[in-house]
Amino acid sequence: MKKNKYLLYLLLCGVMIYIAMPRLNLTLGGSDAVFAGSWLFLALLVFAGNLAAFLYTPKKKLPTGRNRMDNKQKRKSRVYTG
Repeated sequence: MKKNKYLLYLLLCGVMIYIAMPRLNLTLGGSDAVFAGSWLFLALLVFAGNLAAFLYTPKKKLPTGRNRMDNKQKRKSRVYTG
């Protein structure tokens, strides 16, 4: 489930960069170029962070064999006194 979330964020970030790139002008001087450069830098950081999270998210392991039996026995043995 988490991988789907990271994939969605990657796609949204890619769309934002794709739409913004023609409008960002890095060749202008002054505050326009500083804003364009910093926006592009932050957008690439977001993209890289989501890509790393997508690639390195550990897979969810299902309990197998003895562990599964232990979990069932633990659930059965609970007694609530009140």
